[in-house]
Amino acid sequence: MADHSITPENNGMRMGIITAVALMAYTGIAALAGFLDKIEAGTLDILILIVGVVMAIRRFKKSRGNKMSYLQGYGTGVVTAIVASVLLAGFFWLIGGLSDGVMGSVERIQARDLFGADLGILIGGLGIILLGSMTGVITSLVAMQYFKSPDHQPVASLD
Repeated sequence: MADHSITPENNGMRMGIITAVALMAYTGIAALAGFLDKIEAGTLDILILIVGVVMAIRRFKKSRGNKMSYLQGYGTGVVTAIVASVLLAGFFWLIGGLSDGVMGSVERIQARDLFGADLGILIGGLGIILLGSMTGVITSLVAMQYFKSPDHQPVASLD
């Protein structure tokens, strides 16, 4: 049965928060274990975000009785990614601010650009938002090819 009380926005917010909790738990563990400064540590973040976006689209489609428009599914995926990325960036800024007293030196969680200069915590958090949002956009586009409604037909050509 279709549950029309779930909208792309509130589904995206809810699933974004759940995804962000998983991302924050992983980031916290990575920071405490000392491997947050490794570039490979970000790979699992991206995989967690992709799983969260796909689960959000799947949940929305199921709530609509397996019928949803392309843009509704796409929108719920994008909102999920943006919410999760913003919350993760806030958490990153928080642990960056606390890292002097709690987790060691700030240098451990600073990113390095291609020329070797240290990027600050603020720029790192903004990078998290950008990377997470773009990952969510691309993942939503790909996932909607799988989750689009079976009655979706391409526009007839004008030939």
